[in-house]
Amino acid sequence: MAGVEIPDARRVAYSIVLGQAAATAAVALICLPIFGTVSAWSAALGGAISTAASLGMVLLAFRRVSGNDPRRIAGGFYLGEALKLAVTVALFIWTFRTLKPSMGALFGGYIATLLVYWVALANALPPLAGRAQR
Repeated sequence: MAGVEIPDARRVAYSIVLGQAAATAAVALICLPIFGTVSAWSAALGGAISTAASLGMVLLAFRRVSGNDPRRIAGGFYLGEALKLAVTVALFIWTFRTLKPSMGALFGGYIATLLVYWVALANALPPLAGRAQR
């Protein structure tokens, strides 16, 4: 973790969550006129599941990061990823049991936010690691 500034990493993490929320809104708005209300709400729900899980991960991973103890930082991220998985599974189970979403739109919204997450993370990590961005 040498060279990584925690405030910079925290800012990038929250920016990714914000990007996921924006992608959720965009996918839902695209679905509305093309596929209808059920698909739009389903896409919004799929994106919200991913965004909520990412937000939970960020909140837990950065809750008490002080100093540069690599074990403590890594532990926070392990806990955050475990929470992210648990939130994702719980929200999908709740969705399947209580709602009747359009499955294609639900997973489309979810996948759109995952793409935002991975693309943003891939673009953000080289500068955070102290390497020049190409």
